[in-house]
Amino acid sequence: MKSARSSDPEVSGSDLSEEIKSVTKVNHIRAENTQLMLDYQKGEITLTKYKLLLCSLYEIYKALEEELDRNASHPGVAPIYFPQELSRLDSLEKDLEHFFGPNWRTEIITPASTQRYEQRLRQIGRENPVLLVAHAYTRYLGDLSGGQVLGKITKKSLGLGGDEGLAFFSFPGVTSPNRFKQLYRSRINSVELTNPERDALLQEAVAAFDLNIQVFDDLQKMLTLTTDESHQTKVNVGNNTTPASPMMQFTVGVCAVVATVHLFITICTQL
Repeated sequence: MKSARSSDPEVSGSDLSEEIKSVTKVNHIRAENTQLMLDYQKGEITLTKYKLLLCSLYEIYKALEEELDRNASHPGVAPIYFPQELSRLDSLEKDLEHFFGPNWRTEIITPASTQRYEQRLRQIGRENPVLLVAHAYTRYLGDLSGGQVLGKITKKSLGLGGDEGLAFFSFPGVTSPNRFKQLYRSRINSVELTNPERDALLQEAVAAFDLNIQVFDDLQKMLTLTTDESHQTKVNVGNNTTPASPMMQFTVGVCAVVATVHLFITICTQL
């Protein structure tokens, strides 16, 4: 397999965190330019879009953090294990309960790409835990970097009066995101790896961005189909056409998502 290590002489042989940043640069740009993220940057966030995103984030973080917990004493994982400062699972559960109610677990719906992401995290947690470092880097540093801005965009776009439903973007255990990111990178750099292990981790970092991009793209497909179907829904009465009731529009929207799931998505993740 071709090495993912950068051929740039100024990067090759440098700190691991810098190598990860270098080899994922192109995919990082790709992720930022997915339609879902572009809409986010423009403030074009709907409640349906946000709720679907929360569902996928929940499944991803559930797998990641359970595997980090299970491998907390592993020499490759221990240096970057900061559950008090970084854990997102409790925050996501609060947000999902806010929007879906106490039975939110039965409302979770995710695309097949989210399930593939989850399965990959479970696999490396069992077989090669040090690769979890690549996914922790990708998710946590990204959330720390953009969380505050995206939280403000979400709050404004959805017209939320308080901070309920926005817990995911808050890191109460991190007083200074910039300083913490520096600490986290130094901990990543301290992980001792052989050259083959280092190459495998760099390849996994590239794969982590690919998995995130696939999730963003599939969520956008679900949303596009739901919107198209809702706009086309009419109730025919004789020769007249009357816009469907709000309940009918909601039902059709949900059915469109389910149809999408059966066409190019597997099944809802069962908890």
